[in-house]
Amino acid sequence: MRDDNCIFCKIAAGEIPSNTIYEDELFKVILDLSPAAKGHALIIPKEHYANLFEIDEEVAGKAVQVAKKVAERMQEVLHIDGLNLMQNNGRAAGQTVFHFHMHVIPRYAGAANADMLRYNPLELSEQEMQELKEELKFGLFNTAEQ
Repeated sequence: MRDDNCIFCKIAAGEIPSNTIYEDELFKVILDLSPAAKGHALIIPKEHYANLFEIDEEVAGKAVQVAKKVAERMQEVLHIDGLNLMQNNGRAAGQTVFHFHMHVIPRYAGAANADMLRYNPLELSEQEMQELKEELKFGLFNTAEQ
């Protein structure tokens, strides 16, 4: 499926030029036009999914496999010291293009913006943590304390 009004759909289809560094049958990986660091890339599925909540699970898993390939290439060619793999969902999380995509942001020791994704941690009481755990846990948990 494709959204004719989506810029990433147009880039994935080759209708808008991009600096493509990798492509396969499911994804196109391009250099970000407003990079956070040298080599910042976007992994864009060729099919349109607005966000993580809509993407097919198999395609999402393959996106992480592509991220690993891109990261290994960056390490080999750019000699990066680390990287951030980032994926935003919704305006509140900073999503500006509503087509699922993942950022692969190379990091270099000593760079001026090396800590740009740090956050100030919340301080939650033990009781708040336990309540939150009980609200959020699901799956194959046994009844013993986790």
